[in-house]
Amino acid sequence: GPTGYGLYRQIVELGHDCVVVAPSLVPKRAGDRVKTNRRDAMSLARLHRAGELTAVWVPDEGHEAIRDLVRAREAASDALKQARQQLQSFLLRHGRIYAGREPWTRAHRRWLTCQAFDHPAHQILLAEYCQAVADASVRLDRLTKLVVETAASWSMAPVVAAYQAMRGVAFMTAVTFVVEIGDVRRFDNPRQLMAYLGLVPSESSTGERVKRGGITKAGNTRARRVLIEGAWTYRFPARVSPKIQARLDDLPRTVREIAWKAQVRLCARYRKLIAAGKPKVVAVTAIAREMAAFLWAIGQEVAPTAKG
Repeated sequence: GPTGYGLYRQIVELGHDCVVVAPSLVPKRAGDRVKTNRRDAMSLARLHRAGELTAVWVPDEGHEAIRDLVRAREAASDALKQARQQLQSFLLRHGRIYAGREPWTRAHRRWLTCQAFDHPAHQILLAEYCQAVADASVRLDRLTKLVVETAASWSMAPVVAAYQAMRGVAFMTAVTFVVEIGDVRRFDNPRQLMAYLGLVPSESSTGERVKRGGITKAGNTRARRVLIEGAWTYRFPARVSPKIQARLDDLPRTVREIAWKAQVRLCARYRKLIAAGKPKVVAVTAIAREMAAFLWAIGQEVAPTAKG
């Protein structure tokens, strides 16, 4: 809930057993129309005694702190996108269209400083929008630097580094995946991780009729999103770019082999799915699902350190 894991930690410190349960997985009777705290407590007690409740993973305080930092950096990135969108919308409303190749470059910033409006209010608004973009950019850079510095001494730093052997998994993708999922060794097999990420097809089958739909989109939205974003890089032929090679230098041989195997397979699978007539978004989602399996395999080879 909104109070976080503070109550859980207080109960554990007092020497009691405590389980945090996933509300979405609590069994409910369809005909039950009466809800009171007493009835809910009795129902939860019976379900817990029967082993019908699903416990969620509770991160330690250090892990939660870095997760909050990464999420704050993500919020700063969203704020920058919003500020840029507001500036572009303002300019578009007044017929000011940048003719250059890419926005937010030095040339684009020079073009912004050359814009002049007849009405003083519009000129003030332009300055305000430009300042909002600049402030949001500085804040994003500051939080990004803080994430890099903090993650370097984190116990999961070796896992973050190992995940970057994968194509489409740069530092921010790797650290976001780790802070949201934790140690993948808590999953017995990659299929459990795929299901946890909501990357498996939904199904409504009965008898001999089998009907499968889109992915369930259950579980952690942030981790699923960064995987799907990274999966788009597999549209191109398999190769080890200079950036990936620099990340591979200090990694174990088994991790490098898994990453290359993943790249060869996933690049070929994307082409096969497209050749079969699948939409690009469907093919990329399928690639993201298999990426999760390869990340699980890498996670079995690299263990967290004992420090903070």
